[in-house]
Amino acid sequence: MEISIKRGSLRTHKTACIAVGVLAGKRLSPSALRLDKASRGALTRIVRRGDISGNPGEALMVPDVGGIAAERVLLVGCGKADGISGLEYLGALNAAAKALCGAGLRNAVTALGEISVKDRDTAWKQQQIAVSLNHAAYRFERLKSKPSRKPALTRAWSAVEDSDADAASRGLRTGNAIALGMALTRDLANLPGNHCTPTHLAETAEALASAYPSLEVTVLDEADMLKLGMGSLLSVARGSRQPPKLITVEYRGAGDAPPVVLVGKGVTFDSGGISIKPAAAMDEMKFDMTGAASVLGVMKAVAELGLEINVVGVAPATENLPDGSATKPGDVVTSMSGQTIEVLNTDAEGRLILCDALTYSARFKPDVVIDIATLTGACVIALGSHASGLLSNHDALADDLLAAGQRAGDRAWRLPLWDEYHKQLESPFADVANVGGREAGTITAACFLSRFTKDFHWAHLDIAGTAWTGGKTKGSTGRPVPLLMEYLLGRLAQ
Repeated sequence: MEISIKRGSLRTHKTACIAVGVLAGKRLSPSALRLDKASRGALTRIVRRGDISGNPGEALMVPDVGGIAAERVLLVGCGKADGISGLEYLGALNAAAKALCGAGLRNAVTALGEISVKDRDTAWKQQQIAVSLNHAAYRFERLKSKPSRKPALTRAWSAVEDSDADAASRGLRTGNAIALGMALTRDLANLPGNHCTPTHLAETAEALASAYPSLEVTVLDEADMLKLGMGSLLSVARGSRQPPKLITVEYRGAGDAPPVVLVGKGVTFDSGGISIKPAAAMDEMKFDMTGAASVLGVMKAVAELGLEINVVGVAPATENLPDGSATKPGDVVTSMSGQTIEVLNTDAEGRLILCDALTYSARFKPDVVIDIATLTGACVIALGSHASGLLSNHDALADDLLAAGQRAGDRAWRLPLWDEYHKQLESPFADVANVGGREAGTITAACFLSRFTKDFHWAHLDIAGTAWTGGKTKGSTGRPVPLLMEYLLGRLAQ
């Protein structure tokens, strides 16, 4: 979607809808007051009737408001006039975007950038406007023989004052780039396993490099991984006819500075292997490559913005299927680091591919390494769909990621990584077992990964609960692209 700045009078702007704020106490925002004056008090009468109170998250569509050129006005609850929190503002934006996109409108104007948000500036607000509108307008219909005929929101403007124009332009540009990255992540994750194979992920990375000369892509195949000793990663691929890939995307925007390395789990379909999953909802295991998809989405956004930072994306990609040659429970494999692993459960495969990718990441001499994975069902039980799990061997890195998530509205929650949990991974036959029992499953999974990250600052994001939604609204959320981009932007600001 194209989103740009709108200056001048809203009253005379011809559009399908204008979104304006209603504040707590049934008060109108400045733009709403101007439209109200042009309509001879029509909006005031609606608000006084109590049709909308002004609480964040409310939205009311009003057609045919007299005295203005727009076909409709969307009244959006925006809370207290003296300022609302960033999360309240995101709630208001999401409600507005959902209403605009759900109404089948082709274009719209939003004046919600004028709402006062505590500790947030104009650029941040405009960034979130672009992200929320694009997120709500997203559709995935490429596999349908007859796509929906309902009109889609394809053009939007954000009304700003002249004094805010430069900051607003920066914010919209950043938000549009993040939205592009989220859309790529969602497109890849929403594809079924027979379309999005490890090879398809590699081809997508190569297409990104063709579109953005600042990106350099390297794809390792099975023979390359054998030479490197990636026995853990390859043990997962043994049951599949799809060849595994190790995809690296490098972006150098800051000379020789140590890069941020992002490692994304890319299991393009996870049956559980020999430790096969229950049939119910197994179709959702196509989303098990969202970590890799989010890494590619971030790389696209970074290249789109031309950030002065070095970022490397690493995506180990494979399927996990049962086969006569598949890894069996009790097998012992040797990782690239030389550590041996007793595979007690083949459905704990994400950590087996990540550990070799994390060892491989050391060659980039990283400043920090962050892995992203739909790793454990235990994280869904612990945190639900609201927050990603965060574990780290470096407090400053963890704090920065938590702050970035809070700022982006894509939150994480830190869990402990104490030595006591490591005892659950002890094995009588190998250096480490790949599972530690039912208790603290998210933590012991991260403890396993931490054994391969002792030489650098590292954080782990478990996105099993946040990467997609199920049921009637099933689909990828695009998370944690907003969190990761906010973290990278924060590093630049520092």
